[in-house]
Amino acid sequence: MKRINLVKSLIIAGGLAVSTPELTAQSSTSEKLVNQEAYPEFSWDRIPQYMHIRKATAYTPEEIKFLSKFPLITFEKSNGHKSYGSTEKGTLIAARAVKKINPKTKILYYRNVIVHYGSYAANEILDSMPNALLKDSKGNEKLIRKRVEAYDLSNAEVRDWWVKNCKKMTSDPAIDGIFLDGNIKALEPGYLKRDIGVDKKTETIAGYHQMMKETREAIGPKELMLSNIIRARFENGGLEYLNYFDGSYLEGFFHTVGKVSREDYVAKGIESMQKAAQQGKIIAFTTGFHTGKNNSKMGIDESHSEVASHEEARKALNYPLGIFLVCAEKYSYFRVHEGYAADKNDRWMRHLDEYDRPLGAPKGPAKKTGYIYTREFEHASVKLDIVKQTADIKWDKSSNKKH
Repeated sequence: MKRINLVKSLIIAGGLAVSTPELTAQSSTSEKLVNQEAYPEFSWDRIPQYMHIRKATAYTPEEIKFLSKFPLITFEKSNGHKSYGSTEKGTLIAARAVKKINPKTKILYYRNVIVHYGSYAANEILDSMPNALLKDSKGNEKLIRKRVEAYDLSNAEVRDWWVKNCKKMTSDPAIDGIFLDGNIKALEPGYLKRDIGVDKKTETIAGYHQMMKETREAIGPKELMLSNIIRARFENGGLEYLNYFDGSYLEGFFHTVGKVSREDYVAKGIESMQKAAQQGKIIAFTTGFHTGKNNSKMGIDESHSEVASHEEARKALNYPLGIFLVCAEKYSYFRVHEGYAADKNDRWMRHLDEYDRPLGAPKGPAKKTGYIYTREFEHASVKLDIVKQTADIKWDKSSNKKH
């Protein structure tokens, strides 16, 4: 109990509490951590889009040209490592190539806060660091999906190593901030608890909060921190953890966690996204055309299903787009896809007709009646039904013309 109380004190000192039986979460503030002058470009003219991608080899000139059209990009883990020797180098080369075409594109460097992925040059330092990784009672280190290691965030040396890597990468003019993944795994009280024990899990949560605070201090106020954090599974939808970050990426939106109906789970996710967007936070709503069954541990990770044709993609677009439109505010961006890898095909470059239709600014916030949401835009209207999982988006007749 003394150890738990000590950890609780450390977390509260860092600005947040943790949602566990012993530790109660606090509400997020609406404080904007980065001046919005550092935010990505935004326009209501068309559906504002986000890109989240990785490719183990070099991008082609055509692919770089395509990427340069997006106001906000995250280059995922393993990016470019086969061509350039490390994720850091691959990310920088791709980022510089995009910036050469469009200097205004904001580019984020991917780091997982707890999962130890390979291909990073920085891993060489970690490999020689004692007690850097979490272990179960038998000494096993591959605890994530039984094949990947996890950082011991209670180890100050590990946190310092992680933060220094982020600082080094964001010091390059081509990188505008960090995309922080794995937050749910770090914060969910039950995740890895059986493997590492209650005390170590509690210390890991406290270490996470300390590392987020140290990261913000290290990279400074001009670099973005976008986190995978808004989830309906949390008591306050993830808003209780948002005050470290300039915004949130969203995935796992449709997978119910806990004893709650699917429509109530989605409604809570919508409410959380709306609140964050209204606070001026960046929103990157990302989902699959079709979401595969979630078989991951505790329903944390998301899987995606492929679509057979361009026409199927268009039909599958409406429902996730409808959800985005009832939530979107300035600095909200949309991405629907079949996965994050660009290695096997060019379907990640699919451009749908809806992306060319004039949208215009919203005429006001969405209205909710039961599980039905409606919202009007200058050139479109949307009616979303989360029970039927349908969205009816009506565009101005003029938007049917080619633009």
